[in-house]
Amino acid sequence: MSHPLTVQPGAVPARFRNAGIALFLLILAAGAAYVISHLVSDLESVAASSVFPFVLLGIALVIALGFEFVNGFHDTANAVATVIYTHSLSPHLAVVWSGLWNFAGVLTSSGAVAFGILQLLPVELILQVGSHSGFAMVFALLIAAIIWNLATWYLGLPSSSSHTLIGSIIGVGLMNQLLRGANGTSGVDWSQALGVGKSLLLSPIIGFLLAALLLLLLKALVRVPALYAEPEGNQPPPFWIHALLILTCTGVSFAHGSNDGQKGMGLVMLILIGTVPTVYALNRAVTPAETQTFLAVSHQASAAFGRYANGVAPSANPRADVQTYVQSRTLTPATLPAVQALADTIAAQVSQTGSMATVPQNEVDNVRNNMYLVSETIRLLKKNGQPAISKSDQAVIDNYKQQLDHATKFIPTWVKVAVAIALGLGTMVGWKRIVVTVGEKIGKQHLTYGQGASAELVAMATIGAADAYGLPVSTTHVLSSGVAGTMAANGSGLQWNTVRSLLLAWVLTLPASIVLAGALYWVFKAIF
Repeated sequence: MSHPLTVQPGAVPARFRNAGIALFLLILAAGAAYVISHLVSDLESVAASSVFPFVLLGIALVIALGFEFVNGFHDTANAVATVIYTHSLSPHLAVVWSGLWNFAGVLTSSGAVAFGILQLLPVELILQVGSHSGFAMVFALLIAAIIWNLATWYLGLPSSSSHTLIGSIIGVGLMNQLLRGANGTSGVDWSQALGVGKSLLLSPIIGFLLAALLLLLLKALVRVPALYAEPEGNQPPPFWIHALLILTCTGVSFAHGSNDGQKGMGLVMLILIGTVPTVYALNRAVTPAETQTFLAVSHQASAAFGRYANGVAPSANPRADVQTYVQSRTLTPATLPAVQALADTIAAQVSQTGSMATVPQNEVDNVRNNMYLVSETIRLLKKNGQPAISKSDQAVIDNYKQQLDHATKFIPTWVKVAVAIALGLGTMVGWKRIVVTVGEKIGKQHLTYGQGASAELVAMATIGAADAYGLPVSTTHVLSSGVAGTMAANGSGLQWNTVRSLLLAWVLTLPASIVLAGALYWVFKAIF
């Protein structure tokens, strides 16, 4: 088998390749300037007695963006493997092109995946993200994920950054529970972890089966021998095949940015809320008019909660009752009265100023935590189906939750740009090891045009669907299993040594990242 990475196919003239690289670097430079200017502008309003919070913020942001950088050259390499090994694009142009579409995917993402992953964390760590435990949590899970990603990249194994990050989050939650004992901690949200685990478990199986079926369907319907042939020497494919493969590479890169980039966004927001809550705990983009809408919806939701309180008066500490429910998932007679009382408290706190943006600095963190607890309670009440709530009241409560999430689960544009830059730069660095594994070491024969297109079409559709439903999936698992599926369907044979290594990495990633993150959390908590 020839090694495509040692040649530069002549499909794209050098002047266009250089122009593409220059354009990409120009976009990155403009993005970096945008990020720095907005961050500095936001921090100007922060009154700090020392520079320590800013130093801690800088270190944490560097580590968080470092995770996305590693994610870029670790995971995005999968998206470019097929276009490189079919000579559709030269290696350097392929990674620049993929980087651009990763950038676009991050910028247009919704944020649903970001906050879905954060729901795995213990509620008390979310509420106290600015405490020593919160900082230990963020540093532990980020550094653990980076270490495991670098180790598997060095070995050329396409392991999953999503898998690694989720394992790290579980490790922190478990260690937090061990350190604090059975009382006062919720540990890991296993119901949420199960949902995330299903998406990670099923995605490679879906990738393998659907890519194999798609290739067989193409062979039955599209009888063009050139589509199922190996590339001849270093010659690029026919134009229409060329265009198809570039299109699928573009789609996978965009979907990867839209899904994987959100994980970094969620972590960056945790860091910002923990270090400078006065700026980032509440969405300052909520207008006074939207604030008035929020207050009106709050009163409607309070009345709806009251209809299911069964005449029970709230306790003296309704927030503690709500937090207990979120931690235990056990509905008690005190829960609904406490939710109603906390909703009224939030409305009173916000109405004092008339705008989210002008909530006093000393109250911002408290208001945000109250909102977070009520939002989580609504989610769990609906998920558990208790108590039975009428459709009209549920619609009011759902609307209230949307209002709460709009005020707390937001991602500033500069954060998206920063993550997009890190992911885009990572795409251009260190991609070769993973590309060689995907392109040369999964199947016994050279990747054909049809195999590359089938694997990437399935990956693009699977990741896009998961993004729409707010589920994290692994680009690595979907695409590498898709390539394996096409090799099996084509009768090309599989290199079982590589397949075993991929399976081993897949099996070991979760326990390894759990242990590593848990140990780091224990160390960092002692340090902080």
